[in-house]
Amino acid sequence: MKLTSFFTTIGIVLLSACSSDDDTSSSSSVNYKEEMRNFVINISKAAKASRSGFLIVPQNGIELVTQNGEEDGPLHTAYLDAVDAHGQEDFLYGYNQDDEATPSDATTYLKAFLDRSSSSGNRILITDYCSTDSKKSASYTTNNSYGYISYAAEHRELDIIPVSEPYQAHNGDVATLADAKNFLYLLNSKNYSSKSDFLQALKATRYDVLIIDMFFTDGTALTADEVAQLKTKSGGGSRKVIAYMSIGEAEDYRYYWQSDWNKNKPSWMDAENPNWPGNYKVKYWNTDWQNIIYKNSDSYLNKIVNAGFDGVYLDIIDAFEYYE
Repeated sequence: MKLTSFFTTIGIVLLSACSSDDDTSSSSSVNYKEEMRNFVINISKAAKASRSGFLIVPQNGIELVTQNGEEDGPLHTAYLDAVDAHGQEDFLYGYNQDDEATPSDATTYLKAFLDRSSSSGNRILITDYCSTDSKKSASYTTNNSYGYISYAAEHRELDIIPVSEPYQAHNGDVATLADAKNFLYLLNSKNYSSKSDFLQALKATRYDVLIIDMFFTDGTALTADEVAQLKTKSGGGSRKVIAYMSIGEAEDYRYYWQSDWNKNKPSWMDAENPNWPGNYKVKYWNTDWQNIIYKNSDSYLNKIVNAGFDGVYLDIIDAFEYYE
């Protein structure tokens, strides 16, 4: 998803940070940043209770690393302790337009937060959207100089595997994210005629980390055996395989979608995202939505854990900006 402009006014709600399951409650009673932090923290607790070492990687919404959402604010240690890395889109390229340099003030703003997370022991994964060879090269080398690992995505749809070798490709094992030098972010499998072809294409790569959807384009889920096959790089060496999961929007192509929602939206569902048809904003603090994501035995998170993924990549963390 495209990063919401950092110029968005960041409202700081100074009222109770306690969870509110009542959708009819006054908006002034909801601390939207803290509700998202709590959501991520509870997802982390549930996942790590099921499997020690399971990776939690929120994407965007990096302001949550400080208690007040300010660059120089005190760190929110409970949130930082709950996650293992932070994903960030459009850091150097793609903020206003794909294949265009991100304004320097936006990069400086984001870097201040990213560095604080990095200094707390979390890995930083950057996705820049650029297709020109010189810009892709600059993305990799600059991010590397900051101590980040990165992926230069040619398409915002994240639907192709680059022809070139991964940046700093190697055959060593990736036991932890600290060992990773590169990653592939591939969510849309529409260019593959079958799940088998999709899996073969992934297995043929040397990326240290794969961030993929656990569902093929036809809606069938990857099995634990299929995920296990992806955990060895072409040429040797183990790697991490992480599943994407949106927690700030509901998607009408997911297994959990109910047909009557097309006409009668549940109380926790809000407006459709105009940039991504079929994606709907959600009141992410609502119990019914959280039940879908992690609070029951058949939750989205449990499906990912049971399929043998090494972690989860949480998207639309910046949903708090929509409500603020």
